[in-house]
Amino acid sequence: MKKSSKDYIFVVIQFLLFGAYAFDFFQSLEIPKFLATFGMVIAIIGCMIALLTVFELKSNLTVFPTPTEKAVLLTQGFFRFSRHPIYTGILMFAFGYALYNYSLYKLFISGLLLICFYLKSIYEEEQLSQKFKDYKSYQDKVGRFFPKIK
Repeated sequence: MKKSSKDYIFVVIQFLLFGAYAFDFFQSLEIPKFLATFGMVIAIIGCMIALLTVFELKSNLTVFPTPTEKAVLLTQGFFRFSRHPIYTGILMFAFGYALYNYSLYKLFISGLLLICFYLKSIYEEEQLSQKFKDYKSYQDKVGRFFPKIK
């Protein structure tokens, strides 16, 4: 499928937010130590989800929301639980690490990443629906970022 300007806009915004996340401009939060520890656990789990999903995607992997020409619809592995497990992993890492660092700024950037990934996933799913006739039924069964609660 051919990439549009939306593909490039989403990727540029995403990487600008990643870059902004590397900095911290505000004073640290005052939170209990157990929340910081919980944040690190969430960050580690998120990192593992994102990395393992990269291996599951193999040749399907692209930073762009438009699928590659040779893409196949994956519904196994982490894709059984989430339609966008890499986004899930990145978000878990971003929010968890922000808690670990007691960083209000990183929490804010994490919120912006959540909005970016939500909008990017809407566009991505439009593209996936055009490419895969079974995508709609997959979409009905599996949650966007987290498993659907039945």
